[in-house]
Amino acid sequence: MVDTFFKRELERLFGSADILIGGNRPWDVQIHNASVYRRVITEGSLGLGESYMDGEWECDDLEAFFFRLLSSRVDEKVVTMADKINKYLGKIRNLQCPMRAFTVGETHYNTGNDLFKAMLDTRMIYSCGYWKETNSLDEAQKNKLRLVFDKLQLQPGMKLLDIGCGWGGAARYAAEHYDVSVTALTVSSEQAQFAREQCAGMPVNIELMDYRDLHGSFDRVYSIGMFEHVGYKNYRHYFEIVNRCLKRDGLTLLHTIGSNQPCTNGDPWSCKYIFPNSMLPSASQISESYEGLFMLEDWHVFTHDYVLTLKAWYEKFEQSWPELQSGYSERFHRMWRYYLLSFAGAFRARSIQLWQVLLSKQGLQGRTAIPR
Repeated sequence: MVDTFFKRELERLFGSADILIGGNRPWDVQIHNASVYRRVITEGSLGLGESYMDGEWECDDLEAFFFRLLSSRVDEKVVTMADKINKYLGKIRNLQCPMRAFTVGETHYNTGNDLFKAMLDTRMIYSCGYWKETNSLDEAQKNKLRLVFDKLQLQPGMKLLDIGCGWGGAARYAAEHYDVSVTALTVSSEQAQFAREQCAGMPVNIELMDYRDLHGSFDRVYSIGMFEHVGYKNYRHYFEIVNRCLKRDGLTLLHTIGSNQPCTNGDPWSCKYIFPNSMLPSASQISESYEGLFMLEDWHVFTHDYVLTLKAWYEKFEQSWPELQSGYSERFHRMWRYYLLSFAGAFRARSIQLWQVLLSKQGLQGRTAIPR
């Protein structure tokens, strides 16, 4: 009787998003183990993700499945006890405190350079590309780097700070094409080693360092895909550090995934398996954190470009799986597929956003055309 209740509840929830259990459309799901009904209703996103990783259900088009699920806000209709506890813990604890700063680097970014090299573009840029007038992942990432550095109005000889540099692709591009020197920070030992090799002989200094230990003075500061790891209790401190390190006439650019409403904790499945301690900022959380420190010059939204980026990563990942599978389990394969396509569906549904925020310390004088 209890199992029947869970089955009916899941059918009702999925049905509200026009998703059928046992249907024949690409976004419909096939249940292989009856425990899925209970796991999803009682454990929410964690139960949904883990049961997929365990092979207990299938869907031919996960991206379309999540697009429908999130467009219909089905996720808001399942609130578990664990969700309530995590929300409470997020309010009373600083989940992104300095002693936890390197956790995401060790857990996610150190997963394996072979994996990321197979999945990403030639520069290994692990953030949203800019797909204006291109169908190529390499070109989309080059477009994004140009967009960032042109917005920052880089000039030869400037000192540039990259907070969260990944594998060094952005720092190298800036040094090569804009004749600047770059200090770049990462919390991943694997990224740091790779980036140092990639940037050898160039005016690029790679530091394995938490941004809170930063000192120095810079003409420009940017962060691409790192702010999601800062945490709402640290947003103000982040901008205070950038303000302290940025010269009086400096500019800073923040490239980040964003949430439609303020939150104090991350998604349970994503935090457990992909990005530990992650948290998406809302527009209001960002703006109230920089007010009094910076002036807003531009807020650029190109959310759909992340759908294209994630699907390109997914295609490359699947194509490379025959070579990767000797080093990774099938459960990892399903986890990574779920990660890439669930995020693609979330961006397509506009459940989450992609923003570039340009800030100045003193305000840009005169009429300024911000690059697009």
